[in-house]
Amino acid sequence: MNAAILIIGDEILSGNTLDTNSHFIATELRNIGISVSRIFTVPDEIDAIKTGLKAATEIAGIVIATGGIGPTKDDKTRIAFAEFFDDHLVLDEETFEHLKQLLIRRNREHLLEINKSQAVVLSKSKIFQNENGTAPCQMMEQNGKLIFSLPGVPFEVKPFLRNQIIPFLKERFSLDCILTQIISVVDFPESLLSQTIEDWELALPENISLSYLPVGNRIKLRLTAIGNDLNFIKNQLNTEIEKLKPYISEKVISWNGNEIQSILKEILIEKKLTISTAESCTGGELARLITSVSGSSEYFLGGVIPYNYHKKIEILGVSEKTILDKTVVSEEVAREMSLGGQKLFKTDISLSTTGVSGPNSDEFNSEIGTVFYSIRINDFEKTNRLFLPHLDRNDFVNFVSQRILQDLVYYLVKD
Repeated sequence: MNAAILIIGDEILSGNTLDTNSHFIATELRNIGISVSRIFTVPDEIDAIKTGLKAATEIAGIVIATGGIGPTKDDKTRIAFAEFFDDHLVLDEETFEHLKQLLIRRNREHLLEINKSQAVVLSKSKIFQNENGTAPCQMMEQNGKLIFSLPGVPFEVKPFLRNQIIPFLKERFSLDCILTQIISVVDFPESLLSQTIEDWELALPENISLSYLPVGNRIKLRLTAIGNDLNFIKNQLNTEIEKLKPYISEKVISWNGNEIQSILKEILIEKKLTISTAESCTGGELARLITSVSGSSEYFLGGVIPYNYHKKIEILGVSEKTILDKTVVSEEVAREMSLGGQKLFKTDISLSTTGVSGPNSDEFNSEIGTVFYSIRINDFEKTNRLFLPHLDRNDFVNFVSQRILQDLVYYLVKD
């Protein structure tokens, strides 16, 4: 079973809005054994939408379209779908009542008439009501193929997929079980890693695939097993991973973890360690990553962002002499920041960053792209330097934050 995704919207093609829907949809479909053959993006034009529908339905048995459904006059998706499926639009009373009750709950009943068009649907469609917005999901069936039309707002797309469409597809089709396990490897260049495990990879069963996913200086090896017997493929995966261990054990920080912050959570809880952050150039991204995991309050005690160097002195106790002698972007300042953070929050672990992400330098004329970060674990401390002048501001912050957490996990695992 394969699928295609159709993303509708001028705002996507203009670059004003990031398309996160296709990534989410593809992931959810993959998790139930449905592969995505193609992702199409088209503007809010009737002919373009029809062309996209034609291309998608020619190559896939399932098509999921998002976007272009709203109460405004510039939304063309309903018309395009009606013309493509040779159908007509009708006011669906059940959908209209659902819309009315939704607006009442939100104290917006005065908007009912303006939003009435959201209850106008294709006469032959199956309707999935929207619990998080005004536009329903419509499903058309043609020549054994299923075509879904969803609104484009991500916080509406996600519950539609998880709560209604995925369960519907699982019930409708006899789908294989799919099992994924991610092994996180550090300090191992991808080309060398591939060469090292080549014999093992070539001997994998046909129903198990391997992907290399680089993230910072970490390589995520994603093993995906497909079959009709869940216990069988579980045992298969376990067997293949045992065969892999002699090749890479020394470089593995997690045998079954995806996001670095989730891997860190497991280690900190197991070791009963607390953590804090003192960030300058990363602007709170370290703290955001750590606290993005449910239950992080058990080990994350707090963080500060002393962006101005005077605040590094005032809040963290960094020596003004150190800053004037070594400049604010230096190994010495990073070290004093982590020590100050550890004392301030009374944590076992303290992380600090100081650097210049660009595009402009700081008052000390530090070299753009330079960052020093300190990892302090009880009495152990390690400061590292990175030089990333090729990265823009956001990529710089993301890369550095990922790298620091990966290094921290590595130190904790190898301890």
